[in-house]
Amino acid sequence: MTESRAYIFNLETTKIELHFEKAEYDALSAEQKQELKSNFLWSNRGKCWVSRAKEPNLWRAIRAAKSLGFTEEQREGERLTFAEQVERQSERAEARAERYESYSENAEKRAESLQKPITDMHGDIAFFTQPNINTSAGRAFTRRREKMWEQYTNGFEEYRKSSYFKEKAATARNTAEQAQYRDPAYLDRRIKECKKEIEKRNKNALYYEEMIQAIERGEIRKRFSGEIITADEARGWYEKELELIEVAIDKQAYLENCLEELGGVKFNRDNIKPGYIVKIQRWGLCEIISTGPQNVTYKVMGSRGGFALKAAYAEIVEVVEAREQEKAAQPFKVGERFTARIFENGKRAEAVYEIVKATSSTIQLKRESSDEKPLTRKPKVVDTVNGKKWKFLLDDYNCFYKEAQE
Repeated sequence: MTESRAYIFNLETTKIELHFEKAEYDALSAEQKQELKSNFLWSNRGKCWVSRAKEPNLWRAIRAAKSLGFTEEQREGERLTFAEQVERQSERAEARAERYESYSENAEKRAESLQKPITDMHGDIAFFTQPNINTSAGRAFTRRREKMWEQYTNGFEEYRKSSYFKEKAATARNTAEQAQYRDPAYLDRRIKECKKEIEKRNKNALYYEEMIQAIERGEIRKRFSGEIITADEARGWYEKELELIEVAIDKQAYLENCLEELGGVKFNRDNIKPGYIVKIQRWGLCEIISTGPQNVTYKVMGSRGGFALKAAYAEIVEVVEAREQEKAAQPFKVGERFTARIFENGKRAEAVYEIVKATSSTIQLKRESSDEKPLTRKPKVVDTVNGKKWKFLLDDYNCFYKEAQE
């Protein structure tokens, strides 16, 4: 394939298609065939090679297409909205489920048919214990019994196939039901991903817009390889980013609509407080340790020690007990001193820090005989092997404890 041609970008599937004759495929080298099969799959339905990946992860497929001479892009079809994509995915999954269920039923029927001759003989002890007799009738009986046992064994393979297709049908049925779009936590995560993508692509679009203006002013912009970037290339990148921004906005709108139909995110910083006992999807009963603008920090009830975990407010299923955590005042006082082990001038040394100011939640420490600015730290209660203790970190290597009152 030396002549330049266009690969097809199917807007409906958001995949790349390569159309060429079998003779052209046979003429490819082993390395080219390997590169093709690594990035594309043959479609009997479309009679073409279809990329394994879809937009926006097509750069490998495009690179492989260009290496085969497909250097231009030709667009076909009409881009589906995200709602239409979900509907189509559900319809196809439903069709797959029905097909797999049919395969499972057929395999089960074949298994029953194969094993029926032996199962019908249950209770006939003579049939199973009859020795091989070296006569015409005896040999015929032995061959018949061996064939029946072979069919019986093959029946287990058909049952295995039936079980396999049942599992495939169940997976397809779950996809068809689109249960994730009725899960507030899932929707909340995907909406945040869309917002992040939109923000990133807006920055990319601004960068390409500035690049276009710079090139049109006569400035030279180059790739890492040293190849000069033309204004048309930069304009193509800019338009691609705008197109993908529209796709992400459409997806975000669909997800937000699904979330709104479920009642939105019911919990936030105003109705969830430290100390509340809540039910979180993954872990069950949990105690809220702290709350933030987007997430809560919690500890699984009944677990000993362990790390505090974070979850979005959308992952909270319900409030089991609305008990607010009483905030105890930190116990460190003005005048207390702490000796820290530090490195100075490449050597180990000791430094004494004194608390010069303390509030109910924070302390300020100043190093003795030093002009360094005071350090502000916020002590907190932690679980240790010897029970709960107050702790503050001076730096990455020095931490200090004080007993906590139960």
